[in-house]
Amino acid sequence: MEFAVVPTEAGSLEELTVVVGGHRHSALAAGPESGELVLLLHGWPEFAESWTEQLHALGEAGYRAVAVDQRGYAREARPEGVEHYSIEHLVGDALAFAGSQGADRFHLVARDWGGMVAWALATAHPDRLRSLTVLSTPHPSALQRAAATDDGQFHDLGYIRFFRRGVGKAEKFLLRDEAAQLRAVYNRRIPVEIVERTVARLSEPGALTATLNWYRGATNDVFDVPAGRITVPTLYLWGSEDPYLGQSAAELTVHHIDAEYRFQIVEGASQWMAMEAPDEVIALLLDHLRRH
Repeated sequence: MEFAVVPTEAGSLEELTVVVGGHRHSALAAGPESGELVLLLHGWPEFAESWTEQLHALGEAGYRAVAVDQRGYAREARPEGVEHYSIEHLVGDALAFAGSQGADRFHLVARDWGGMVAWALATAHPDRLRSLTVLSTPHPSALQRAAATDDGQFHDLGYIRFFRRGVGKAEKFLLRDEAAQLRAVYNRRIPVEIVERTVARLSEPGALTATLNWYRGATNDVFDVPAGRITVPTLYLWGSEDPYLGQSAAELTVHHIDAEYRFQIVEGASQWMAMEAPDEVIALLLDHLRRH
């Protein structure tokens, strides 16, 4: 793989271009290059800027914090074809992002689909991680068990079944009426200006299909990704108002961790807790990183 980083200044955050093979990923960074790397992986439907508050705090604390627009999200990293969005490709990208910063070992922070990548990466490459922090997303095996035994959790994952089977139809549904349904996903939980920037980027030709290919590249409807026993120190944050990933799956996650583990419920927050409750998330994250 080819690694290259081209930085420019964007306010107090750096804008990076991370080159991995033939793909160019836009990214945001903060903190000294000599600091321990903290790699932040976003979920759907959002971009690296969803981590803005965390990037600032991590940089001020002396870490090298990097949040990347992942495959399908970055304009110059949108390969055509569902086969390019398998979990193996996504994990490989994350390792390459860390490699672009010269980090043999790093802290990994992730949310939503980024969390699925994180669980799989931690399973296959525990030697690469100093610590793991996941927001919202339970361990995949915990989610599968919850979906099989909890009718409410199975129902709440219906959007995944729609995304996977409604190729083309899902895109039209989300973007019709000036993307009213896509805007509704955020449930008025995050700043309007971030929603508008995100909707504009996802309305670009091919962008929404590329991001939905993460769902279509999965092997089934409940994220049957290759995640097993987790042997790195883990912090898992779950929002009490998460509309899609329920408490049963969150609580079952503990059964898949063979390392120091902290499970924290962020009261009143939903899946967007990094933006809804940044101060609480940052305090918990910094405490976790300092201990590892």
